[in-house]
Amino acid sequence: MSAGHEEYREPLERAHAHAAGWLESIPARAVGPRQSADELLAQFALPLQEQPIDASAVVDELARLAEPGLMAMPSGRFFGWVVGGTLPAAMAADWLVSAWDQNAAMRYASPAAAAVEEAAGGWLLDLLGLPAGSDVGFTTGATGSNFVGLAAARHHVLDQVGWDLATEGLTGAPRVHVFVGKDRHASVDLALKYLGLGRPIEVEADAQGRIIAPALAEAMDAVSGPSIVCLQAGNLHSGASDPMAEAAAIAHAHDAWVHVDGAFGLWAAASPTHRHQLAGLESCDSWATDAHKTLNVPYDCGVAIVSRPDVVRSVFGVRASYLISDDRGPGDPFEKVPEFSRRARGVPVWAALRSLGRSGVAALVDRLAAHAQTFAQALSRMPGVEVLNEVVFTQVSVSFGSDERTRSITARLIADGATWMSGSHWAGKDILRISVSNWSTDDEDVAAALSAVERAIALEDAG
Repeated sequence: MSAGHEEYREPLERAHAHAAGWLESIPARAVGPRQSADELLAQFALPLQEQPIDASAVVDELARLAEPGLMAMPSGRFFGWVVGGTLPAAMAADWLVSAWDQNAAMRYASPAAAAVEEAAGGWLLDLLGLPAGSDVGFTTGATGSNFVGLAAARHHVLDQVGWDLATEGLTGAPRVHVFVGKDRHASVDLALKYLGLGRPIEVEADAQGRIIAPALAEAMDAVSGPSIVCLQAGNLHSGASDPMAEAAAIAHAHDAWVHVDGAFGLWAAASPTHRHQLAGLESCDSWATDAHKTLNVPYDCGVAIVSRPDVVRSVFGVRASYLISDDRGPGDPFEKVPEFSRRARGVPVWAALRSLGRSGVAALVDRLAAHAQTFAQALSRMPGVEVLNEVVFTQVSVSFGSDERTRSITARLIADGATWMSGSHWAGKDILRISVSNWSTDDEDVAAALSAVERAIALEDAG
């Protein structure tokens, strides 16, 4: 090993020791952080010193200062937002990605990164039952994946009416009508904002947040011109999915592109037990998901899937003299995502899928959904507790009566430290939302979380 490479050894060993210590602490530690960002900033934002500091000392200092501000998101008792943990194979693979230090933009520049990602993409299409030959790109997260799918949609529907977006831009282009369910996720609106598509047309949704197909047909009949329909696989609060087959048929009858926001719910398609909820998924045109959520790989790793490779590559592809293309393969990775320079995000996905296998992915999905059912059944038996959603996947939305009481019990629960569940507002009420997303959650974690809820209720009732 050269002298330069030797300099990595001790800092990496220190980082490994701190990482192992962090992971070992998770089962016993309180889930929430002990210090706020402002408190930590006072320690981190020192005047920058004049002279270098030994790399190992920097790693030790970083670990020591950060520890009180870390939330135990990898804990099996963390049910906040929709945040998964990280599978062991995926975490180890991500460490290799950092050590390899590959720019995963081109097949020619990093054949290994490209090959691993292409293999992982093929496995994903197979597992999710999506059209073979679709392009799979690895983005920063579900928002980035929604951006990719909707960018391809915008290009395609304008091209269909004779507008050359690449040449003419949006100025003067025909208005693109975008139809969304009223209970969609905000990341869809963010992507539409980035793309300059403006406010979408809201379509009525049912009590579980599913778009109402006849209402979609009526809304589409009322306008003309290029159109995009955004469907949802996994509502943020209920876990329910839109009627894919019926809604996609309506959209395609109006010559619209159908995009699916499936940040966590798209993974239901990998389970024989749950894939019926997404019947007709394969008839859509693009799909977005976040591999960090249900699949449990490290941040940041979204997956953007587009059924028409020529369209997505028209949007993100570019030619330049310094870019050496490998024309023998299925296009360069940078042609499928917004970035040139990026880490090989698909490598941990490959490792996760390789470690789990087909049955392991299905078992993971089923286990998360089963824990959600356990939560719902136990909470429903507690006096004064109402489960508001039909628990069909991994989300449970709960009310404790009045909004004030719900907020107070949620605050007591978080202060307890044994678990973390996030508050939200849905169905006209403030709620406690439980998102079961972590591969490591077991029956003991669920029991401990339920006991924490009971303690919070008891404290609230005691005044």
